[in-house]
Amino acid sequence: MVGMNGISAYARQAEISRKNNADNAEAAEKVAGKAVGKSVEKNPVKNPYGKTVGEPKLSEKAQKYYDQLKKKYGNYDFILVSSDEKENAKANAAKYANKFKTVVLIDEEKIEKMATDEKYRKQYEGILSGATAQLQQLKDSMAQSGANVQGYGMQVNDNGTASYFAVLKKSSADQKARIEKKAAANRAEKKAADKKAAAKQAEKRSAEKKAEKIAEKEAGEERIKEARSNRNNRPDFDDENTVTISANSIEELMKKLEDYNFNELSNSVMTDSEKQIGQNIDFRG
Repeated sequence: MVGMNGISAYARQAEISRKNNADNAEAAEKVAGKAVGKSVEKNPVKNPYGKTVGEPKLSEKAQKYYDQLKKKYGNYDFILVSSDEKENAKANAAKYANKFKTVVLIDEEKIEKMATDEKYRKQYEGILSGATAQLQQLKDSMAQSGANVQGYGMQVNDNGTASYFAVLKKSSADQKARIEKKAAANRAEKKAADKKAAAKQAEKRSAEKKAEKIAEKEAGEERIKEARSNRNNRPDFDDENTVTISANSIEELMKKLEDYNFNELSNSVMTDSEKQIGQNIDFRG
């Protein structure tokens, strides 16, 4: 038989074991909780608005409506613009265009008002609905013409209208002419620099030995200045291979695109003197 002291010792040992198990379980839960917390921190919340310019913020009601709008007009690529970036987005609208969907630049203030004002909402949704078929017709027409359009877009304006734009890739002939012009300018600059360097070299050879070090120093300073000047006058190699055409209506945009495409085709068969006549067309919209 086990005495009372034996039973008490057994009971104490069992209690200690249960407590250790509980402590271990609690510690494990804390570790797991920290791990989850770290995982959340490493995965920041995704932008709920999709593509944006600036840092727009919508009320809960406006965000819900914006989600519905994007779903309703799935043929468009919506970009939400913050109020302070409206003018910047308008000035650089072409950079947001893509080949797959027509871009729609719309600011947060309009979405807020569309979410609460039925008349206002119908006005702008009417613009989106009405432009769908016309834009498709425009795309088909340009595709048949052979124009290299990189993308289309529209800007929802404050006055109850929309403006439209298209981004085209310049013709290879135009690019070739631009490259050849820059190459000729570079050759002329190099020739002038070589002539100048040769003159300085001759001057150095004919100079007195006493003045040779001074002449070399001056020549070295001149080379530094020349190098700096060359860096400042270096050709601009930013993207010059596209042109943006904008208009206040789809009909106007189509006319401008047709005119531009006609001029591009004409340039490929016209003489240089013919190209100088009637080529000043304003595509700024």
